[in-house]
Amino acid sequence: MKNKLIVKRNWLWLVFVSLTLQAYSWNKPTHMAIGAIAYRDLQQKSPKTLARVLNLLRQHPDVKTRWAPMMADTTLTPAEKDRYLFMLAARWPDDIRGQNNPNDHATWHFINYIYNPSLGIARTDSSLATGENIVQAFVLNQQILQSNAPDSEKAIALCWLFHLAGDVHMPLHTAALISPQFPEGDRGGNLFRIKVSMSNPTLNLHSFWDGMLLGKDQFRAADQLAIELLKNHPNRKRIRGRKPAIQAWSTQSFDLARSLAYRQGALVPGTGAEGAVLPADYVATVKPVAEQQVAWAGHRLAGTLRADMTRH
Repeated sequence: MKNKLIVKRNWLWLVFVSLTLQAYSWNKPTHMAIGAIAYRDLQQKSPKTLARVLNLLRQHPDVKTRWAPMMADTTLTPAEKDRYLFMLAARWPDDIRGQNNPNDHATWHFINYIYNPSLGIARTDSSLATGENIVQAFVLNQQILQSNAPDSEKAIALCWLFHLAGDVHMPLHTAALISPQFPEGDRGGNLFRIKVSMSNPTLNLHSFWDGMLLGKDQFRAADQLAIELLKNHPNRKRIRGRKPAIQAWSTQSFDLARSLAYRQGALVPGTGAEGAVLPADYVATVKPVAEQQVAWAGHRLAGTLRADMTRH
């Protein structure tokens, strides 16, 4: 028993020191689609909230330098430019990564719920400490939004809420896989090497999930994805409970990481530089779930904005 406890302590510590290097969650186009879904949801259900959010986003420090040139497209209507603002806000925390921006917070993008199928461990009661995680960051930015902070700070908080609502619905940003092959963790699937088919190049599992739905970093493409997801995945009732909604969303994503992304530990990673070919039914099985998660991220973000903007 003592030896087993020592082993568990050792791998817990290894994960603590090594899983701070998580990569991006949904890619930028997918985050843009989440912003577009939230925009349309608010447009339909709470135009007043939509107007307030737009007014705050226009106070963002990067609105004139980073965003204005992108929205200067003369083919866009005024309504499309407003929607584009939501889309750019949703991707902003990824746009500033690695640029020494004081608003860049690497650990905010994920949470390390432990999954060790070889030891029969799937733990959501606590998270390994790596700094503030996605659940803590979401609550923090909600508090900023409801405070007396300057509008420029609230605009930054809004961008983080937009982005984290997306990140938390990406299953591989909630799970720390520990296995004999990855005793220090697979970094949210970044070390888990796979191929979609034998003829495809090797990539990692995280990258596969990241760009599964869209690769074009353009307004029209992301907006069209939002339209399709709104049609195929309507809104879902809110998860109710005493804990913050973000925590419920994160544990739901963790369940999907275990059951679908890693297939209860049965998904086999490649060795060395060569990726293992995914099961024949993998893409067809997980893609509808990814679409569902992205749609829910947009709807749940809109619901959060309606509640938070009403309280302040």
